[in-house]
Amino acid sequence: MNKAVKHIVDTTAAETRSLPIANRSIAVVGLGYVGLPVAVAFGEKTEVVGFDIKEQRVAELKEGIDATLELSPFVLKNADVEYVTDATALGVSDFIIIAVPTPINAQNQPDLTPLLRASHLVGRQLNKGDIVVYESTVYPGATEEDCIPVLEEASGLRAGIDFFVGYSPERINPGDHEHTFKTIKKIVSAQNQETLDIVAEVYEAVVEAGVHRASSIKVAEAAKIIENTQRDLNIALMNELAIIFDRMNIDTLEVLEAAGTKWNFLPFRPGLVGGHCIGVDPFYLTMKAESLGYHPEVILAGRRINDTMGRFIATSLVKNLIKQNMPVLGARVTVLGLSFKENVSDIRNSKVANLVKEIEEFGIEVQVTDRLVEKGDAKREYGIDLVDMADLKPADVVIFAVSHEEYVEGNWLLAQHLLKVGRGIVIDIKGMLEPAEKPEGVHLWRL
Repeated sequence: MNKAVKHIVDTTAAETRSLPIANRSIAVVGLGYVGLPVAVAFGEKTEVVGFDIKEQRVAELKEGIDATLELSPFVLKNADVEYVTDATALGVSDFIIIAVPTPINAQNQPDLTPLLRASHLVGRQLNKGDIVVYESTVYPGATEEDCIPVLEEASGLRAGIDFFVGYSPERINPGDHEHTFKTIKKIVSAQNQETLDIVAEVYEAVVEAGVHRASSIKVAEAAKIIENTQRDLNIALMNELAIIFDRMNIDTLEVLEAAGTKWNFLPFRPGLVGGHCIGVDPFYLTMKAESLGYHPEVILAGRRINDTMGRFIATSLVKNLIKQNMPVLGARVTVLGLSFKENVSDIRNSKVANLVKEIEEFGIEVQVTDRLVEKGDAKREYGIDLVDMADLKPADVVIFAVSHEEYVEGNWLLAQHLLKVGRGIVIDIKGMLEPAEKPEGVHLWRL
């Protein structure tokens, strides 16, 4: 379709094609956990171009397959999304949503490479009057200070004059089919009031929960970054309490259950904090703060606590082996789950992988199983050879690391089945097992 006439409705096709939302032709760049639900939601209302650089991902989506397990083939089939790897297809759209990852590097520094590459790619397709909306999580100022210059350089156009930019942070929660793109209120922001009105109207067409208009792009960026930072800090507090209570021989979850009877006690629990959001986003805020001459004490302290929980659990495992008169060197441990959270296949920044390495440093054999995770991905990312459940060898210790549905349903029977002659140690990181139902001959330690 010619760019100049893309808004003209072809009456001969009016019955087979839906009208644009707010007179805008929509494209989504990045079809991962964030971008795909966005593209599909809009695709249920109008024609959408869905772009990704991964050819395999696009090929699978064309066949109705979502490897992230977030959307069913039925949902994909009923959305009018054209999946492409050719960036020139973006040229027919004038409302382009960028939803690419914003990871950190090995030094815990923000890595804007995917975002800046996506900005350059989109910039080359920009035309006057277009609107670009970023959904990727960034530090306050990144959209205007880092992304817009790339768009301008690649397009030869001027932001705020020839094209316009908005920011609407993603709030996708992988594996959660109750709180979805449509049911979570959407924060929207833009360079000016006119653009904000358009961005709000576009999102209101698909987000049933409505939108919240932020006063500026920086406010919207900051709101997103503190959502995950707050959660990270609350979990860090629970993890520190777990370390303290372990030395006191007090069950942390029993303490939290008792404290939870107060109406305003927040129901956070200890655990491994990984993934591409909570374990990553705080570093974007702390980096920006430090560039302004302020060293954030509390946020970084929380990050240090959460990043060392794998070592604490591994050390506790060894202590329990010794207490149970079981040999440490040569012991065998079975770890249930590798993904960063329950019922998802994503292993990015999985702290279970860190736990495995910590355990292996004690000379302990570790076998990991997770049927949701691709074996090739586990090998490439962490050097871990996943084992099918049926091929697991009897273990001295079983670790419930991720609360996948099958492990929750398996419960104590699964633990007994995986232990040598049904006896040994069970490490319950997620608090999945009921201590009162513990079988005889099994020792339970939980975070």
